[in-house]
Amino acid sequence: MPEAHGGNVQAAAHRLGCRPGQLLDASASLAPFPLPWTAHVSQLAAPLNAYPDRRLVGLRGCISAVHRLPQDCVLPGNGAAELFTWAARDAAAVGHSLLPQPGFADYERALECWGASTVSLRLPLHWTVPGPAPFPGGTCQGDVLWLTNPHNPTGQLWSRASLEPLLRRYALVICDEAFLPLVPNGEEQSLIDLVSLHSNLVVIRSLTKLYGIAGLRLGYAVAQPERLQRWARWRDPWPVNAVAAAVGQALLRQPKRYQAWLQRVQCWTALEGGWLQQQLAALPGITPMPSAANYLLIRGDRNGEPSSLQPLREALETRHRILLRDCRSFEGLDETWLRIGYQSRRGNQRIIRAMRQELSSINNSASN
Repeated sequence: MPEAHGGNVQAAAHRLGCRPGQLLDASASLAPFPLPWTAHVSQLAAPLNAYPDRRLVGLRGCISAVHRLPQDCVLPGNGAAELFTWAARDAAAVGHSLLPQPGFADYERALECWGASTVSLRLPLHWTVPGPAPFPGGTCQGDVLWLTNPHNPTGQLWSRASLEPLLRRYALVICDEAFLPLVPNGEEQSLIDLVSLHSNLVVIRSLTKLYGIAGLRLGYAVAQPERLQRWARWRDPWPVNAVAAAVGQALLRQPKRYQAWLQRVQCWTALEGGWLQQQLAALPGITPMPSAANYLLIRGDRNGEPSSLQPLREALETRHRILLRDCRSFEGLDETWLRIGYQSRRGNQRIIRAMRQELSSINNSASN
């Protein structure tokens, strides 16, 4: 069975009989830059002999300053995944949750915790521009809408202009903007500044992707205070550990440095995304789809017909130690799809060389 999430390097290394450091992990989509030195210092200096501040006042202050929000509109969490769980509890109490598909499976995991009912909204699997594009919401019925912007796994960026009217249609809108800070000019499509006007809006963000700190588990929710105070009563007493909180404060303490980091990462997304799209389009047997994010989908295509990409994925793992995202865990996608997370230029060149070699071999075998 395919992994329900990318980035499981330890398990992949064990399965392949190699060291984790030998793997190029393009199954997860993280910025490839080392952390600023201030974050390393904070990580080492974090107090380990005392309980973390339960209210996380320092971290909340840094996040609220970055977004120019009141502190009580921000709630840090143990990664975005923890916050999805509390959002799902609210959603279960409201009614049917509408889930665009293919989509991130963790929303369903969170909703299952509370026995919530779900309705699938099928998204088109063919698009010609990365966005900003109108959200193809159609007339599907539901009480709660779960959005991902940019969408995961397609990389399509939905326009704020098309999302804002949805706040009047649904009793609750949960918008996952985990990848939005990595998208060039993506912040223009954010819904964060609408939270003060709409009590039915929750925006969830993650520092994991932007800073490449998946191991620390650090995200935050933006919503009106009454909702976040309710979540705080439900959750464990210390959901964010002292090291994660200290690193988060170091990264966000100075809004100007945060903006400079955004610019660096967004330039990388634009540069590597354009280069990778061009290189992939020249390879036989695959079609890369347009993406605004730091990842893209590829579709297997042989003689105009869909073809499985599982032989390619397995060959990249076993012969080249490269991990791509198996997309069969996304509802609506099958073995003809893979997702590639952008790497450094050196890493992306390694992916293209390996794919060129393996696709040539696969195509030669098919023609014989």
